[in-house]
Amino acid sequence: MNKTAIHTDSAPKAIGPYVQAVSTGTMLYTSGQLGIDVASGKMADGVEMQAHASMKNLGAILRESGADYANIVKTTIFLQDLGDFAVVNGIYESYFDGNFPARSCVQIAKLPLGGLVEIEAVAAL
Repeated sequence: MNKTAIHTDSAPKAIGPYVQAVSTGTMLYTSGQLGIDVASGKMADGVEMQAHASMKNLGAILRESGADYANIVKTTIFLQDLGDFAVVNGIYESYFDGNFPARSCVQIAKLPLGGLVEIEAVAAL
C-alpha cells in the first residue's frame, strides 16, 4: 500500500505521535483538527472561532494534498458540549457548496488543550 504522511505549515503541527494526514494515493485521512489559530499557535477564543479554525486547518491539509472541501466524503465532529451543535453546524455548513459529506457528531468528555471542537475528515483524491 502507498502510504504518505502529509504535512503543511499552514495547519498546526501534530501535538503527539501522529501526522496531520495520511494519503494512500486515492484517499486522504486527516487527524482531528482542533480550533488552533495557526498564526498565534494558540486555541482560538470560543466555540465559533474554534470551529472556523478547525475547518480552515482541514482546508490547509486538503490543499496540501491537492484537494479541497468538495473532496471530503466523511467527517467526524467532536464537541465538548452538544449544546454547541447548532452553532458549529452552521459554521461547518458554510464551508461546503451544498454537496455535503457523510458525518458523525458526538459529545465527548474532554478534548486536548481544552478544545471545544475537533473535526477530522476522509477525502477522496
